[in-house]
Amino acid sequence: MKIQTVTEVFNTYRERLSRFIRKRVRLPEDSDDILQEVFYQFTRVNSLAQPVEQTAAWLYRVARNKIINHQNKKHDEQMPVYYDDENDEFVLQDIADLVFDTETTPETEYLRSFVLDEINNALEELPKEQREVFELTEYMGLSVKEVAEKTHTPVNTVLSRKHYAVLHLRKRLAGLYADLMEK
Repeated sequence: MKIQTVTEVFNTYRERLSRFIRKRVRLPEDSDDILQEVFYQFTRVNSLAQPVEQTAAWLYRVARNKIINHQNKKHDEQMPVYYDDENDEFVLQDIADLVFDTETTPETEYLRSFVLDEINNALEELPKEQREVFELTEYMGLSVKEVAEKTHTPVNTVLSRKHYAVLHLRKRLAGLYADLMEK
């Protein structure tokens, strides 16, 4: 396995990571600050002789954590810690918060592993086209337009596929969410 230099990683992931962050942060200057923090943290980890093995996954996880921290600083209101059928908009976000939390205890590692398995199982249940669109937009940070070009599919079809994928994941993970919030 070839270890990439910080410059190589920056050149390889900067644009995609920037788009990923900008889709989730309102102000461009906040987005730029978060991107800078992600690469600063990557530089620190590499300087401690702890090379990152799965660079893309690590960068996106750190970016998501930085975005969440940024949003928590901007908003004093707490996200609900309950679930009901009428208000499921926070299901995926709360599960993402758990999965991408930087705390590492045996309990959080077990929960993280369990939740990731459930997410993977839910993704496997999706039709191939929906799963592909979801993974390209959420994991790879591609825009809907980029996914449409890459898959040679109309933008509205890509939007529809992503919509149905998200609905399926919300429904499929709702029970898991309810169980987690009871503990």
